[in-house]
Amino acid sequence: MDEALLAIGERLRAAADAAGAYGLAAVHIGAVAPVAVISTAAGPDKRNYLVLFNPEILSLDGDAVEAPEGSVSMPGLQAPVSRPSRARIAYDDETGTRHDSDLEGLPARIAQHEIDQVNGIFFLERLSRLKRDMAIKRWKKSQPA
Repeated sequence: MDEALLAIGERLRAAADAAGAYGLAAVHIGAVAPVAVISTAAGPDKRNYLVLFNPEILSLDGDAVEAPEGSVSMPGLQAPVSRPSRARIAYDDETGTRHDSDLEGLPARIAQHEIDQVNGIFFLERLSRLKRDMAIKRWKKSQPA
């Protein structure tokens, strides 16, 4: 693990904490790096951040659940996204040690969302074109002129 990635991880954790975000990917702080931070807390009112270096989704399982997702990139925009309820992920920790982790419910959704972001997939791309266009139109109308 090099110092540059570790620094991005720390900046990302601090930014997520300051925003009260469920998770963030490095791109949110202007870094192009395979780093994300996710909250592994089971409930929406708590945060327990875990920094993921080189994260990947190993497998997805469980029923597809539709729930609202959003992004700090487009504040105020939420759209229903369908995702599997369980995810098995792999990531490196701050020491470079590789871990596998089984997540369920909200933490699984957060991990899928942020790992997508690391891989260049914005959550709106998970919607049909019609739903995506409608969500963007609603968001644009809500922005100050």
